[in-house]
Amino acid sequence: MALTKAPDGFGLIIIGSEILDGRVQDKHFENTRKLLQAHHHAFRYSMVLVDDPSLILEKLKWAMARPEPFFCCGGIGSTPDDYTRQCAAEAAGLPLELHPQGIEILKNRPGFPLTPARMKMVEFPKGADLIPNPINQIPGFTIVNGHFLPGFPSMAEPMTAWVLATLYEEGDLKVSRTLILPGAREGDLVPLMEAFTQSHPELVFSSLPKFVEGGTEVRIGLSGAVEAVEKGFKDLVKELRASGVKWVE
Repeated sequence: MALTKAPDGFGLIIIGSEILDGRVQDKHFENTRKLLQAHHHAFRYSMVLVDDPSLILEKLKWAMARPEPFFCCGGIGSTPDDYTRQCAAEAAGLPLELHPQGIEILKNRPGFPLTPARMKMVEFPKGADLIPNPINQIPGFTIVNGHFLPGFPSMAEPMTAWVLATLYEEGDLKVSRTLILPGAREGDLVPLMEAFTQSHPELVFSSLPKFVEGGTEVRIGLSGAVEAVEKGFKDLVKELRASGVKWVE
């Protein structure tokens, strides 16, 4: 299988009312962030949605219309509060159907009678590709640019790792550097920041003002490809020196 060229980044949609009302602490975001970082991929967006089929459908349509791939965790089981399979099919404009390979996987599970309710666990959008589940063998699926995984982090994490390793090239190595500007105020630096970001569009730029003991400080972060960050860092330091702004790395 040929690997897909590394995308600009990935999205993440987490389905679960139990996360939003505090019954469960989310682990999907941090697990996914670490895996993306290990493969040199960026995070483009992340959201947590209540178990509302109209909202899930709306956001899946939005995600499928975007250029980057995304992971969607939760709601692919067979209980009444699982809506993701149906919403994914509708968002993709496809019917649901029992996946032949998925049925074979269920048949080969010892002590797992093939009931109608269990068969729904492999009822996926027509033409979906399977994502293997090393924990209980019940697969997830890929359709359009979305990779749909169980809501259990212990399953979603290795399945995400499989998708990244099997379907996508690794991204380019990225680095970050941070400058601390003691005593600075963010508002005074806006013209300098605007000029810098316009001349270095390839970098991810961030500015974080903070109140600290004895006054204020601003933390400026640069991230991107190694050479671009090094050049940007030198250019930024030059501009800060010319403006009389103190800094430490």
